Amino acid sequence: MFRNFVNFTNKYKVIRGMISYGMLWPCGSLIEQTAIEKRTFRTYDWMKCVRFSLFGFFFMGPTIYVWIRLAGCMWPRTDIKSSLCKAITEQTAYDPMAISSFLFFMTLMEGNTFDDAKREVSDKFLDAYKVGVIYWPCVQTVNFAFVPARNQVVFTSFFSMCWTTFLAYVKFLQLHPPVDVDHHAVDIHFLEM
Repeated sequence: MFRNFVNFTNKYKVIRGMISYGMLWPCGSLIEQTAIEKRTFRTYDWMKCVRFSLFGFFFMGPTIYVWIRLAGCMWPRTDIKSSLCKAITEQTAYDPMAISSFLFFMTLMEGNTFDDAKREVSDKFLDAYKVGVIYWPCVQTVNFAFVPARNQVVFTSFFSMCWTTFLAYVKFLQLHPPVDVDHHAVDIHFLEM
C-alpha cells in the first residue's frame, strides 16, 4: 500500500506538495495557538486548523508546485547565482500573491465579508511581506541550490509551516490585541532575522 502511494505521488508530483501543505499548515496554526494564544488540546480552535489545512492543500500546494517548476524552466541550472535569481524572483512575483491570497481567503473562510477580506489584506500585507523579504530568499536559495527538484516542494512546505506560524500570529495579533505576550520582542525577533 505504501509503495502504491509513493508510486502515485511520483507520477503526480503535485499531490506530494498538496499533502505536505495540507498537513503542515495546520501544524503552523497549532504552534501559534499554543505559543501565542496559550491554548491547550482542549481549547484549540480546530476549525481554524481545518481552514489552514484546506488553504495549504488546495492553494499553496498547487501554486508553489507550479512556481517551482516554472522557476526550474526559467533557470535550469542549480548553481548559487541561478538559485538566488529564482529566490528573488519568487519574492517579487509569487510571494505578494501568496500572502494576499492567504489573508484574503482565510478571512472569507472565517465567515467575514468581502470588504473585511480586502481590509485584512490592506492592514496586514506590508508587515508580513517585510518579514518574508528576509526569510524566503534565504530558504529558497538553499532549496533551489541543494535540494533535488523532486523534493523542492516538500522542502519548501516544512519552512512554509514556520512561515504559517508567523502568518497565524500576524492574523491573530490585530484580531485580539490584548494578549499576554510581549509583542515587541516577537516583532523584533522576526525583523532581526
